[in-house]
Order: sequence, then structure tokens, then C-alpha cells
Amino acid sequence: MSDTERPAEPPKAVDEDAWEKACAEDLAAEQARRRAQYGTPPGSAAEELRRLVDAVSEKLSGLQTPIAGMAAQGAVNQLINQAKSVVEPVIQRNPDVFDHLAAAGSELLAAYRSAVQGHEKRWTDEDRKGEGKSGGDPIDLD
Repeated sequence: MSDTERPAEPPKAVDEDAWEKACAEDLAAEQARRRAQYGTPPGSAAEELRRLVDAVSEKLSGLQTPIAGMAAQGAVNQLINQAKSVVEPVIQRNPDVFDHLAAAGSELLAAYRSAVQGHEKRWTDEDRKGEGKSGGDPIDLD
């Protein structure tokens, strides 16, 4: 065998998931950068409802009622547990419903703002037209 005739090297093992891994690493780094810059983004409406229920239950659990004592605290804890047991299955079965309700609420708010801005514009235009005019019939002082 001459120097120019070398046996072919076996092909290197190709990591077929390399592109997927690189993309996942880049995405994770970008998400971490955004969290550091902007804070944690809000979750879905269902997750936000869970967080609200948890926050309210923590606040209610933390309240100390010196007048009623342990009986009132036990009633509050029972109420919290009942509320969680009602809310959680609904959230689990229908998480998309809460996202749709949140979107609908945003649309209703946008429609309300649009209507109010239209009225405000008409009111301010009328006020501007009325400037310099005496706003009605003259008053007879005699």
C-alpha cells in the first residue's frame, strides 16, 4: 500500500439529536435572559387562578383571630380546603376555558375603552365649541 492509498476512516458517529439539543439550550438561555430582564411571565389563566386561590388561602390561614380563636381558624381552614377542592377539578378539566374567558374579558375591556374614548372625544369637542359662549339663557337680575 502506498502513502496515497490509505484505508478509509470509519465515519464519525453522528449525533442526530445535536440540532435539537442546541435549539433547546438556546431556547432555555433566551428564556432565562428574559426572566432576568422582565421577570417571570404570567402563566395561563388556569395557572393564575390556582395562584390566586393559593395566595388567598395563605392570607386567610395567616390571619389570627384572637376573639374567636381556634374554632374560627378551623372554620377558615375548612372553607379554604372546600374552595380548593371545588376549584381544582374545574381547572384540570377545563384549562382552555379560563384562557378563553381571559381573552374575552380583554376584548370586552378593549370595547369598553373604545366606547368611552369615543364619548370623551365628543364631550371634549362640544366643550371646545361651547367655549366663549355663555352656556344658556341670560339671567334677568331685575
